[in-house]
Amino acid sequence: MTLPLRTILIDDESLAVSRLRRLLDKHRDNIEIIGDAANGAQGLTLIESLQPDLIFLDIEMPLLNGFEMLARLTTMPMVVFATAFDQYAIRAFEENSIDYLLKPIEADRLTRTVQKIRTLVERADVNQPVMNPMSESVMRLLTQMQPKKEIYSISVKTGEKIKLVPLSDIAYFEAEDKYVFVATMDGQKFLTTYTLTTLNEKLPDTFVRISRSVMINRHKISEIHRHFDGKFMLAMSDKKGTKLTSGGTYGDAVRQLLEL
Repeated sequence: MTLPLRTILIDDESLAVSRLRRLLDKHRDNIEIIGDAANGAQGLTLIESLQPDLIFLDIEMPLLNGFEMLARLTTMPMVVFATAFDQYAIRAFEENSIDYLLKPIEADRLTRTVQKIRTLVERADVNQPVMNPMSESVMRLLTQMQPKKEIYSISVKTGEKIKLVPLSDIAYFEAEDKYVFVATMDGQKFLTTYTLTTLNEKLPDTFVRISRSVMINRHKISEIHRHFDGKFMLAMSDKKGTKLTSGGTYGDAVRQLLEL
């Protein structure tokens, strides 16, 4: 990645795009504007076509908002958000080391952003392929800012039928080989089509991954015992009194989530 950075502006407000173009014109040594888009759908097409180094991205747009557009990209450019989000959201941007411009954009603030980006590019190892220094942070932010859809049950297979098991009836999920089973409070087990990774994304924080193969309902824990090598043994309050052991790499997560 070399300067000037090939840059796309994505914003549904034409006046905002015109102003940003005018302000960035003073930074032509660092920024080369190669296109602009009026919504997320256009932005997605333009990014995949032109493969820019950098985008300035509004968040609230028609068709696809900024977050939805980013989630569909196959390659992630460097991102600067132009946002009117509240202070809570801005703190999330800061914590993830993603730069942002609060509308209306001020010239001095934009200058600091350009300087920050220039520094990131200059610090890149010229002997290695240039990695986007913001891509991992962008995806972290997407996860934080996109609210989970509230779900109340999990679909499972019972013969030829599909049964809906309420989340409140679930003690834990367990992966065995290529299959994931739902263990209910009454001692039954059902096969589900979800992977543990998908469940981790879909389910509320009530459900905690304690190992590569087990996710538990934290409200169904009856006892916790320290195990060796930083592991924990969790006794569940299901009919069978199931005992589950946390994985070695999940000890810190268990301690944090269970406030130990």
